[in-house]
Amino acid sequence: MTLSILDEHTAARVAELFRAFSDTSRVRIMSVLVEDEKNVTELARLVGITESAISHHMRGLRQLHIVQGRRDGKEVYYSIVDPHIVTLFQQGVDHIKAGE
Repeated sequence: MTLSILDEHTAARVAELFRAFSDTSRVRIMSVLVEDEKNVTELARLVGITESAISHHMRGLRQLHIVQGRRDGKEVYYSIVDPHIVTLFQQGVDHIKAGE
């Protein structure tokens, strides 16, 4: 596979995507969402951080088009938007585990 040199806009967007993976809480949130959609309360319980912190991370992940929300009454359930994100995430995990 040959890639051409990226234009500035595309390079900035790719860097922004990888910044989403630069925070351990966001990575742990994504590890839960790879399995199934969850609401903020469930994410907070599973990841071990406050609901406020989860909401803050979800806002950023939504802005990056990594997660999406689905409203069910008063609850919002989050899931990963694009299967490419799941693949990228899993490849990162596999890469780390192979080096251990």
